[in-house]
Amino acid sequence: MTQLLSMKYLDERAIPYEHRSFPQSTEKGAANVAKALGFEERQMVKTLLFETDKGEAALIMVGGDQNAISGHLKKILGSRNISMCPRERVKEITGYEVGSIPPFHWQPLGFRSFIDASLMKETLLGVGTGCWGEEILIKPEDLVISSNATIVNLTVREI
Repeated sequence: MTQLLSMKYLDERAIPYEHRSFPQSTEKGAANVAKALGFEERQMVKTLLFETDKGEAALIMVGGDQNAISGHLKKILGSRNISMCPRERVKEITGYEVGSIPPFHWQPLGFRSFIDASLMKETLLGVGTGCWGEEILIKPEDLVISSNATIVNLTVREI
């Protein structure tokens, strides 16, 4: 296998990670990847792209068993009108198909990325490499550095 751009990016920056493979026949979804690799669903990160009505796209990272709270997203993105990017727009922005989008190396300067604060409690996280069947295992703090992400609360309702 030729080295994937996502792994090359980490190697060039001396950011530690582990590469794992799982059967390409595995059904899509974080829960299925977690099961195939022997991890908790929370540890397999969903990389989602949302867009504001102003046309700004942002990367949102939450655990495989989590969903971002709409109100939190609107506040973080600074827009009352947001939506998840359609598949075609995701491909246009990232260069990748939905299902294994790496959370780093493709972002232009100024692109905003956010990671849910609860993921910082995990010892190891799994992210896509850009190729289904291949996964990067990385420490949360190294994921923040490599993706230039801002740590925010995306999933916990405030009292």
